[in-house]
Amino acid sequence: MGRAKEIQIRVIPAKIANPFIRAHHYSGKVVSNSQLHFGAFLDGRLHGVLSYGPSLDKKKIIGLVEGTTWDGFLELNRMAFDDYLPRNSESYCIAKTIRLIRKQAPQVKWIISFADGCSCGDGTIYRACNFVLTDIKQNSNLCLLPNGDKVHKLTLQGHPTAPRLELGGRTFYDVTGGKYDFNAYVKAAGGTILPGYQLRYIYFIDPTYRKRLTVPEIPFSRIDELGAGMYKGECISQAERHARSHFE
Repeated sequence: MGRAKEIQIRVIPAKIANPFIRAHHYSGKVVSNSQLHFGAFLDGRLHGVLSYGPSLDKKKIIGLVEGTTWDGFLELNRMAFDDYLPRNSESYCIAKTIRLIRKQAPQVKWIISFADGCSCGDGTIYRACNFVLTDIKQNSNLCLLPNGDKVHKLTLQGHPTAPRLELGGRTFYDVTGGKYDFNAYVKAAGGTILPGYQLRYIYFIDPTYRKRLTVPEIPFSRIDELGAGMYKGECISQAERHARSHFE
């Protein structure tokens, strides 16, 4: 683990966490639902942020684990690090934050997180941290704009009457006739839908809740079978990554 063990994890306010996430997360965006922010400090400076909060679609997610209370799970919805931290820092920080949640919020029984296989990765870090893979689905909800920005369908649906720069000040509803029509938005914005997959992972803080999972656990080998592998924005299988590691 090396110097990763020297990292200090502290709860930090959103006014510190959010600027760091905007600067270092591949999306450049924060999640409005984030409520609990952990900072990763090394040598007296902030070098990473992990943000947790309720899922945007909480009513749908809660049913994944039978008997979960309304406050019984959290989503790890943003994780961002700079290049200063040593190897294995991400897994170390996830483990430390989960231990703190277990201690300070015993009502939280499990953590959910999603890997963006369209533009980032397929969840290597989650697999290393003993998360369970519970879904792999083709993602047709991410739009690449002409200027290189990316917009998710849920962002538009959450703020359908907000003026948008890529629409010349018009709103999502203006270009869709007041409907949740993502394809109409993509056409109006001159964008393209990014191909790829979204992978859903769950970590069971309380291991007894794993038996309550209402969907099948998916073997990690299924990622390569579906061609859903991605690492640092490159479409690549787990097998290819493993082969490369022997030559590095």
